[in-house]
Amino acid sequence: MAAREPDRARRAEEHSVMVRYVYDFHDGHRDMADLLGGKGANLAEMTRLGLPVPPGFTVTTDACRAYLATGTEPDGMVAEVSRHLSTVEAAAGRRLGQRDDPLLLSVRSGARFSMPGMMETVLDIGLNDDSVLGLAKVSGSERFAWDSYRRLVQMFGSTVMGVDAALFERAMAALKELRHAPDDLHLDAHDLTELVEAYKQLIHDETGEDFPQSPAEQLRRAILAVFRSWNGERARLYRWREHIPDDLGTAVTVQRMVFGNTGPDSGSGVAFTRDPATGRGGLYGDYLPNAQGEDVVAGIRNTVPLTELERLDPRSYDQLRAHMRTLELHYRDLCDIEFTIERGTLWMLQTRVGKRTAEAAFAIAAELTDEGLVSADEALARVDGHGLARLMFPRFEASAAGEPLAHGIPASPGAAVGAAVFDSAEAVRRAATGEKVVLVRQETTPDDLPGMIAAQAVLTSRGGKTSHAAVVARGMGKVCVCGAEELSVDTEARRFTTRDGVVVAEGTVVSVDGSDGAVHLGAVPLADSAVMRFLENGERSAGVVTAVARALEHADAVRRLEVRANADTPEDARRARRFGAQGIGLCRTEHMFLGERRKLVEEMILARDDTDRERALAALLPLQRQDFTEILEAMDGLPVTIRLLDPPLHEFLPDRTELAVRVAAAEHPEPHDIELLDAVNRMHEENPMLGLRGVRLGLVVPGLVAMQVRAVAEAVVARTRAGGSPHAEIMVPLVGAVEELRIERAEVERALAEVSEESGVPVRCPVGTMIELPRAALTAGRIAEEAEFFSFGTNDLTQTTWGFSRDDVEAEFFSAYLDKGIFPASPFETLDRHGVGRLVRIAVDEGRAARPGLTIGVCGEHGGDPDSVHFFHAAGLDYVSCSPFRVPVARLEAGRAALSGAEGSDSR
Repeated sequence: MAAREPDRARRAEEHSVMVRYVYDFHDGHRDMADLLGGKGANLAEMTRLGLPVPPGFTVTTDACRAYLATGTEPDGMVAEVSRHLSTVEAAAGRRLGQRDDPLLLSVRSGARFSMPGMMETVLDIGLNDDSVLGLAKVSGSERFAWDSYRRLVQMFGSTVMGVDAALFERAMAALKELRHAPDDLHLDAHDLTELVEAYKQLIHDETGEDFPQSPAEQLRRAILAVFRSWNGERARLYRWREHIPDDLGTAVTVQRMVFGNTGPDSGSGVAFTRDPATGRGGLYGDYLPNAQGEDVVAGIRNTVPLTELERLDPRSYDQLRAHMRTLELHYRDLCDIEFTIERGTLWMLQTRVGKRTAEAAFAIAAELTDEGLVSADEALARVDGHGLARLMFPRFEASAAGEPLAHGIPASPGAAVGAAVFDSAEAVRRAATGEKVVLVRQETTPDDLPGMIAAQAVLTSRGGKTSHAAVVARGMGKVCVCGAEELSVDTEARRFTTRDGVVVAEGTVVSVDGSDGAVHLGAVPLADSAVMRFLENGERSAGVVTAVARALEHADAVRRLEVRANADTPEDARRARRFGAQGIGLCRTEHMFLGERRKLVEEMILARDDTDRERALAALLPLQRQDFTEILEAMDGLPVTIRLLDPPLHEFLPDRTELAVRVAAAEHPEPHDIELLDAVNRMHEENPMLGLRGVRLGLVVPGLVAMQVRAVAEAVVARTRAGGSPHAEIMVPLVGAVEELRIERAEVERALAEVSEESGVPVRCPVGTMIELPRAALTAGRIAEEAEFFSFGTNDLTQTTWGFSRDDVEAEFFSAYLDKGIFPASPFETLDRHGVGRLVRIAVDEGRAARPGLTIGVCGEHGGDPDSVHFFHAAGLDYVSCSPFRVPVARLEAGRAALSGAEGSDSR
């Protein structure tokens, strides 16, 4: 029995370690972000570096998840908080709520991934009707004490007790109007005392309970409120937009308050070690004298540039610069820093690897490589295809822009045109109808997130590069101009007015240039981006173009996946090759039957006998041959996968309803129209996507496959005789059974042999199939006996796996599915790994088991989706194929996938 006691003690000790919910800052480090959240982990890291961080502790994400699962704080958490609070009190020499000299605390959220402004913060915890008097005495400023108490009651009332924040704002506005005060700085201690009482009465009226006077209760309830805010509407929307998992939870940092609003020798600011908009080195940020940090990010007063701090407080400025250099060298990246100066003493409140625009991401990655701080592999890992795609978007044509209405701070670059709207709901409503809008606000709040997502751009009259609007817009890749002080924004009247008296009402089209901060009336013409000019014709320029070129070159050097293009015309083929495509993974022959050629298809369908059908096919043959010849020339030396006709033939006939009306309305209908209507009715299908199409067409329409294959073979002969190096491949679509492919392949090989014999030029075209049906994936081993290559058609494979039509359901219930979390993202944009992805893996494994060395690719548009490319790399595919404009994105992501060595996840 005694021998078991050590085991029991050891198990108890392990259990106590397992359920630890609180860590002092000096107990953690930056690699503990999953447990401590980004804020807590980085505060711990700064503490380890010896930077001036106010003492505090972090309540873990484990505690948050436990609370959200049960609705009550986990056992032992309150006691742990109390023990760690005692350590903070000892370091400060003051106790929480102490009447004569109270210790005050901040309670802030800090999730694994940065979610600026999306969750809650409560400051000045510990003040009550007694301790506010002690704070006034010890600080020597009644106004400061009552302003701090006002902030606590307001934040606690809205965040913890659920009072509508607008009610507090109205009370403040009414008092400022009564006192003729332009802002809160012009309210004195007496005014703020009045305001506190008004706020407390408001809380009682709205909730039926009083504002709590117990500091311990304030702290406990604030922590739980931050936990609850993880599931708040704006936090959930932000996570959906940024693909952050819902099950991570948030940590809570509890920290001794330091005050930037104690007079002219105090202030708060946000700093970046490099420009987050362009990536240029230097000291960037905003500073607000005599203010708390929330005043800076809220944009309620316009800040001064950070460089102004050198004049206001040279000592703090020099210290800040030194700390910023320490952090950039330590993190080897752009750092975003929050700081407060309290009576001339600098305190570091937060750091994180800063959000940045796509332009800045590429520029910073290149510069840090040149400085020797990161390797080329690390630099590639720090950029992504989503950012590259944004850099390929057009910019405003400078020569056509004209005189701007106003200038603001360029907070997130790009060009956007849209109708001005003045609230989030209107932005969402108009965007849902397809209208492009620009959200115009004095300043944005987290509640504006739906409108920011819906808008093309965000324009504010207040705030700077670190305001809520700027930070969130940069993270989403939205165009943003902040602090356009020349504009007077009247959200009630739904208009803004320039200094020259120009009134712009809601619905008026404006153009916003996030690269130089200009706002223009009307739609300014767009010009290609410098990155696009480089990709199109190799035109290099300094800055971001050079950085993009270097990233692509390194991606090409390290990637295993080839990148091909989906191209149906010689022009698309040439563009794809300029963009770096290594061949064509999908050439859709049905696009060659449109326009004037549609009449020839009609004749083939209406043919009364084999002779008429062969005549129509013979007329189509030279046209297809010419198309294939030009495409093979554009891709000389590279593979060109040509898919045989896929869509049902009725798609080449007139609309059934229109034709029936025309025949019925005509006094003497045209015989041709009657024949067409008969053919349309005969071929009508309730669900044509699952009807007579793909390989089925080839098996039931005599001569169609032979004509297409002959056109390909003759194009190969023509290019060979011209000295070219054609590499055509024949892809049979919609195969579900190996027998279908066996029969069609025999016909393909007969046609190839005939052309070889007639021309005297050997024509060798590999024959493969498109895997786009679940049965094909599940019987891939058998199909590989007849197929020399597979290409996944993930668009149709997604439709047939899920059992819905993309065209029908996207407008019907996709938005509801996304809102409910059934889809983390549209399965047509990012591959569904658990369902469709599993079919892909089965087909790859069984196909290669039956035919070692089987070439496998993907030609659905998932081939250009950054997240999906990582999956295809991990699944062992040989290439991805996508539209020409997505080729550079796929190249970049294929390189990043090779470096990560993993398929990534369905989220961040």
